[in-house]
Amino acid sequence: MVTANAATRLIQHYVDNFRRLPWRSPPAAPQPDPYRVWLSEIMLQQTTVAAVMPRFERFVARWPTVEALAAARDEDVLQEWAGLGYYARARNLIACAREIAARGAFPATAAELRALPGIGDYTAGAIAAIAFGERSPAIDTNVRRVIARLDGHESPSSRQVAERVAGLMSQVSPGDLTQAMMDLAAAICSPKTPRCGVCPLNADCAANASGEPERFPMRKARKPRPLPYGVAWWTERDGCVWLVRRPSKGMLGGMAALPGSDWVEAALKPPEAIGTVRHVFTHFALDLCVARRSAPVGEGWWQPIETLDRAGLPTLYRRAAELAASASETRRAAA
Repeated sequence: MVTANAATRLIQHYVDNFRRLPWRSPPAAPQPDPYRVWLSEIMLQQTTVAAVMPRFERFVARWPTVEALAAARDEDVLQEWAGLGYYARARNLIACAREIAARGAFPATAAELRALPGIGDYTAGAIAAIAFGERSPAIDTNVRRVIARLDGHESPSSRQVAERVAGLMSQVSPGDLTQAMMDLAAAICSPKTPRCGVCPLNADCAANASGEPERFPMRKARKPRPLPYGVAWWTERDGCVWLVRRPSKGMLGGMAALPGSDWVEAALKPPEAIGTVRHVFTHFALDLCVARRSAPVGEGWWQPIETLDRAGLPTLYRRAAELAASASETRRAAA
C-alpha cells in the first residue's frame, strides 16, 4: 500500500532533479503555455525526448502560436515533420491546430481535449494536468510500469492505474505529479535494471521488496513482424530526381516520396535495381527495392538532388534516395 507521504517524496525528488525541457515550467512555477505542452506531447508519442527537443525548437520558432500553425500550409508542416515518423501525427496536428484556432482557445479539460483530432486519453490527461491543473491521470506505458511495481501487480487494469495516480494527485500539484512520474519512469524506474536504490518510492514499492522489480509488469510476448516488399523508382534528369506526394490517407500520408509500387507480400525484383533498404515501422518491417526508371511516374516535381535534404522526405525515402544518389555518383565516376 502506498503511504500518504509518497506523493510528497516524489514531488520533492522532482523538484531536486527535474529535467529542464523547453516545453516545461519549473516546479511550482506558473503553468506553461498549453500550445507548447500540446505540441510536445504529440511529438513525444513514440519518439524520444532527445530526438524531439531540436525539432520542437524549430517548430515553435517557425510557428510560435497555435494560430500560426493553423494558418500554415499542409505541405510546410509535413516537410518540417519529416524524420520524426508516425506521420498521422502531423496530419492530426494540422487538423487539431485549426480546430483550436477556430474555437479561439485550448479547451481546459481532458474530456474536451479528448474530442480533438490526434488527442487520446493519455495526451488529454497530460495536457489538462500540466497546462490547466486538472486532476486528470495521464496513463501511458511508463506510468503503468511505475504503478504496477508500486503495487506489485503483474497486469494492472487501466482503472487500477488511473485510481492510484488520482490518489497521488489528490495531495500535490497535478502538473508536477504528472511530470514527476514521467521523469521517474525515464531516469529510475526503467524497464530493465531499475535504479531502486535511489527511487523516492522504494520504501513503498512492492516490486522492490520482492527483489525482482523487472518482473513487473508482466511482459507480453512479441509477435513476429510481417515483412512486405515494395519498389521505389529513381528517375534522374539534369541533376534532378522525380518526386511525388503520397496519398493523404494511409502510411506516410501526404509526405514527399519517390514514386513506386504498392507494398505486397511477395518480393519484387525489378530490372535496373540499385539496392534495397529495410525500414522498421511499429507493426511491420518493409524491404524497399530502389530501381532506376527512365520516365517519371505520377504527378510530381523535379527536385534538385543537391537540395534533397530540404524536400521533406520521411526516413524511408530519404534512405532510399541516399542509396540511389550514391550509386549514381559512383556510376558517373566510373564512366
